[in-house]
Amino acid sequence: MKNLLKPILLAGLALVAVPQIAEAQAAPAAAAPAGPVAPGVAIANLEAIVANSNAFKVAQQQRPVTYKAQYDSAEARRKQIAAQLQPLIDKFQRDRAAPNANQAALQTQAQTIQQIQDSGNQELQTILQPVAMSEAYVQEQINDKLIAAVQGAMTKQKITLLLNPQSVISANNAYNLNQAILTELNAALPSAQLVPPAGWEPREVREQRAAQAAQAAPAAPAGAAAPARPQPEGR
Repeated sequence: MKNLLKPILLAGLALVAVPQIAEAQAAPAAAAPAGPVAPGVAIANLEAIVANSNAFKVAQQQRPVTYKAQYDSAEARRKQIAAQLQPLIDKFQRDRAAPNANQAALQTQAQTIQQIQDSGNQELQTILQPVAMSEAYVQEQINDKLIAAVQGAMTKQKITLLLNPQSVISANNAYNLNQAILTELNAALPSAQLVPPAGWEPREVREQRAAQAAQAAPAAPAGAAAPARPQPEGR
């Protein structure tokens, strides 16, 4: 019966499953290199740069205020779901610990608990959908400026090869381009719009819709004759 019920933590009913970029500190100022430095080579952590950009941090500070109604509603509903689940979980644990526990009844209880939890998470995600859209909108605005920021920093620093830190075993700060890219990004996008316009959809959704529309468009039948050209009038 150990695997009968997935672990259910009431506090683990997350408000919403929104992708977050973990806050990471931008690289400190480069110290004097201990040894020769290969020219034209650098490393950069783009996730850390985004998380430390002015546009991202300001949006993170403003969002709880702008979307306070959604956060409050989701928290209230989360507490209601937790209150509904707790007695069911307590009963399940008591019944499971009893001698000669009824396995079929336990299975039914476990399924009921899981269904309530899954339904609750979906409901919370629906409540906080505007928050998720705001996060995606800000992220897209930053991404739209990030490539140019990277290219600008590489040009100014005369970098011809930029590597991801995950592909580098060890390197000193002389190779770190984080701060240079961050400076370019902050200059290009000091702040981002927090609330997406009506009807806005994330880029991946727009691209998916465009691909589906292209597939659904009627194709010209194979071997179809091209329209005849008008013949010039005789003299």
